[in-house]
Amino acid sequence: MQQIPVSLWTLIAGIVVTAISIWIGQNHTLLPVQASLQAPLVDGFFNIMFTIAIALFLVVEGTIVVFLIKFRRRQGDDTDGAPIEGNLPLEVFWTAIPTLIVLALGIYSVDVFNRMGGFEPAGHPHSSAHIAHTPGSALAATLNDTSEATTAPTIGIGASPTTQGKQADLVVDVKGIQYAWIFNYPDSGITSGELHVPVGADVQLNLSAQDVIHSFWVPNFRLKQDALPGIPTELRFVATKPGTYPVVCAELCGGYHGSMRTQVVVHTPEAYDSWRTENQIAQKQDLHQVVAVSESPSWRFPAMGNSRTQRVNPADLSTSEFLAPHIHDMGISAATLESMVIGQES
Repeated sequence: MQQIPVSLWTLIAGIVVTAISIWIGQNHTLLPVQASLQAPLVDGFFNIMFTIAIALFLVVEGTIVVFLIKFRRRQGDDTDGAPIEGNLPLEVFWTAIPTLIVLALGIYSVDVFNRMGGFEPAGHPHSSAHIAHTPGSALAATLNDTSEATTAPTIGIGASPTTQGKQADLVVDVKGIQYAWIFNYPDSGITSGELHVPVGADVQLNLSAQDVIHSFWVPNFRLKQDALPGIPTELRFVATKPGTYPVVCAELCGGYHGSMRTQVVVHTPEAYDSWRTENQIAQKQDLHQVVAVSESPSWRFPAMGNSRTQRVNPADLSTSEFLAPHIHDMGISAATLESMVIGQES
């Protein structure tokens, strides 16, 4: 019986390994649902790396298994193994192939980074520079340090090659504090504890940190950017799928780092307009209430339903009621304080 050549076995094994690797690399369920224009770029790169990893795993582990069987010690065989000193072609092969793979992945990753906007993180004035010109946004302006007002972000994910030189459809100032995210909308004066954006809009987040380094990460968007104290950073994206997605701080920022979570809500354009209108009305009312309360002693609060004040015992107040006179110093609105308190209690 004629023996099958090793080269034919190698060819068959190569075809099988390639087919299995490509199928697994394109059909895994390791990543969450894509929800941004940038997500397919990242996923395509990840799938290629995962395909190569599966192929290398099958080749290395498969070779080990074959050698364990073929070159196992037979009963009664006490001889030494063949004195092989080296194999130059094999050594060149297993050095050259990984080198080419790493170079190719490096070039591909740079291309993905550029298409996502990594080479153009700036180009527009920091939005806090025009907060003071927005009616009704005096309270929101306290969320931004004066040092940021004239500084443009130079680090992060900015405009992609197709949107360079174009103003973003929506600009949101994002501040990380221990242990929450505060979102300020300069064009409307809205301040929120969660991010709301319309689907299909080119959104620019101007990130900053009040205390320590935080990292703004939206797994469904495949985007992550650090928020640095004193150094403004930028994150620009386009959401493509309406829904609610988690926002996680991906940088250890203190003892309660694990609880520094919020969400980004992607609306249809109509739903976003409705949310914006409702919050503009609500927060204008909150602003007047905050000013009235802040000017009174800490133990006096407006009575519900009339303009008179009544004495209360601080021990009888809820957390949000006790902190209400101080929210101006904290740099947040009453609605934001309430949402943060509810989140901590739950």
